[in-house]
Amino acid sequence: MKSFWIGRVVLLLLFCILPWIIYPPIALDILAFGLFATAFDIVFGYLGLLSFGHAAFWGTSAYVTANMLQRGHSAPLAILCGMLSALLLSLPMGFLSIRSVGIYFSMITLAFGQMIDFIAKQAEDYTGGDNGLPGLPQPPLFGVDLSNTRHGYYVLLLIAIAGFVVAARTVHSPFGRVMVAIRDNETRAQSVGYDPLRYKLIAFVISASLSGLAGAIFCVGHGVVSLDVVNWTTSGLVVMMTLLGGSGTLLGPAVGAAIVLLLRDLLATHAGAVGVVTGLVFVLTVLFFRKGVVGTLLHQWERRHAPQG
Repeated sequence: MKSFWIGRVVLLLLFCILPWIIYPPIALDILAFGLFATAFDIVFGYLGLLSFGHAAFWGTSAYVTANMLQRGHSAPLAILCGMLSALLLSLPMGFLSIRSVGIYFSMITLAFGQMIDFIAKQAEDYTGGDNGLPGLPQPPLFGVDLSNTRHGYYVLLLIAIAGFVVAARTVHSPFGRVMVAIRDNETRAQSVGYDPLRYKLIAFVISASLSGLAGAIFCVGHGVVSLDVVNWTTSGLVVMMTLLGGSGTLLGPAVGAAIVLLLRDLLATHAGAVGVVTGLVFVLTVLFFRKGVVGTLLHQWERRHAPQG
């Protein structure tokens, strides 16, 4: 527990100084994708459900937020509507997908994600089709001018922190312990009176809502929505971030997001090298950091500080 609180403080400090040590838009990417990966890990790390459709929540929220901004609505209202759109989408998607497990659950979520991707490409009046939605208005957020990327980062950081707190409260609570029990042995959890489907659906909705919040933050901060926001590759990217940082650690997904995005930025001038280097880092992590970077470090810390029998 002590190591967990140390990790929280260190991560918060890193987020606070991030726009001073790297390009502020990259810092905003890390903030948004860090929250996205953390949200995804609620169902993956704590329920054992591998979703390949989470980009649907991220992207739908981004598109709804963008349309609200284009119609002259305030940034807080646009973010709220974006998050609510992800929540509403998660209800039918979660209700149908949680009745399957393993690869079947993954394929159903992938199918839903591809469906949303197809709809987005056809609804050009709202999504821009292949061109996306560039040059969005960036109205002040709580009185802060978002065109100043550094100032905008800090006000969006406050919103993201609220999302991280919700995620932490979800997994470090009696509800979270039931989630882990269902992941470890669903039959046993059901035999002692818990309803696995109800817990899975609630966790799925929370995860989707926070993913939507992350997508809205990304949209408002950058003033653009690109074509790939609902594509399956975005879902695959967040899976890689989570595994790289450490699934089931809460802090790990955000660290994994930082590693992937910083590598992508460093190798931006060598487009062909991005996939090779990222893949190599992922392979090395799987070989030498089986629990992910943060998961392995936490495991080593706990071993060294465990009471001697």
